[in-house]
Amino acid sequence: MPNIVVEGHRGYAAAYPENTLLSFASAIDLGVDAIEFDVWLTADKVPVLIHDGNCHRTCGVDVHVSDLTLAEVRALSAHYPDKFGDRFLGQAVGIPTLEDLLKLCCEKRPTIKLGVEIKQYTEETVDLTVALLKQYGFFDDCWFYAFHAGIIRYIKETYNGRTMGYPDFQMREFVPGSYDFYEELGLNMKLVHSELLPFYMAKGWPVHMYCADTEEDVRFCIDHGAALITANDPVPLMKVLGRL
Repeated sequence: MPNIVVEGHRGYAAAYPENTLLSFASAIDLGVDAIEFDVWLTADKVPVLIHDGNCHRTCGVDVHVSDLTLAEVRALSAHYPDKFGDRFLGQAVGIPTLEDLLKLCCEKRPTIKLGVEIKQYTEETVDLTVALLKQYGFFDDCWFYAFHAGIIRYIKETYNGRTMGYPDFQMREFVPGSYDFYEELGLNMKLVHSELLPFYMAKGWPVHMYCADTEEDVRFCIDHGAALITANDPVPLMKVLGRL
C-alpha cells in the first residue's frame, strides 16, 4: 500500500461540528496524519477557524466573523444545527482561534501536520497565521492552501511556505506564471473522476485529492496516484490503508 497522507477535512467533519476543537481532537484521536482548517480574521485581527466566514450555516446566526470581535465570536455556538440538530448544543462547541487549535495539537500530538486554508485573501491574514504557526513550531510541517493565486504567491515569495494550489479555473487572480508558485495541487473528487485527471497528473506535482469518504473513492484515489487524501470521514480511508 502506498504511503499516503490521511487528512481530516475540517477535523472529523462527518461526525462532529466542523472546524471545532471537538472535531479536531476527534480526528487526531482517530489517528489521521493531518488536519485541514480554514482561517479568517475577526474585527480585532485574531485568526479564527470557520469555513464560510459568515456564521449562519454552522452557528445559525447571520453575521460575518470579520465584523465581530473575538469576544463576540466566543459567544457563538458552532454546533451546526442544520446538520446535527441539538446534539452538540450546550457542549461548549464554539468557533476556535488558530491559537486554540495549536495549543490542542501541542497537547495531543505535536507532530501532526496541518493543512492551512487561507480563506480571507489578505496578506495580513497570512502574516498573522504564519506568526502563530512559527510561534508554536508548526510552520515547517504544514501546507498552505488558497483559492487565490496572489495569496499562494505571497506565501511562497515571503515565507517560502509549502503551497498547494488548485486548477487555474478555480483560482482567483490567476495570471500566467501562477503555477510556478505551486508545490502541490489539490483536486476535488469531481475532477478526480473527470477526463481532466491525466492532464493534471502529468504536471508532476504531488496531488491532494478531496474529499474521499467512501472506500470506492478512496481506492480510486490510491489507484490514480494521490499523495494526500482528504476526508470528512477518515474511517473508510484508514480501513483501506490498513490503519484501523
